[in-house]
Amino acid sequence: MPEEVLFKSESQQTRSDIAAMLRDVADKLDAGDPITLTAGQQSVTLDPPTRPTFEVKAERETSTGATEGELSIEFELEWDERATDDGELSIE
Repeated sequence: MPEEVLFKSESQQTRSDIAAMLRDVADKLDAGDPITLTAGQQSVTLDPPTRPTFEVKAERETSTGATEGELSIEFELEWDERATDDGELSIE
């Protein structure tokens, strides 16, 4: 499936600044509010459903033959934008 990048930002930040941004996202998710990403002239607003798929990945990228490289932690929310958000099943 082809991928269209709607927004991308990469910059060095302090651990404290990163934690503050992650807290802002967590607060928006808790409140059920849309999340707006902005950097310079770029901006996109996304409204995750009640139950998106949450993926956490830790990776090491190395060059051929190397044992050390670049480490990363990735957090990803994913959902089908065509799906309806009916919430959780309830039977009364």
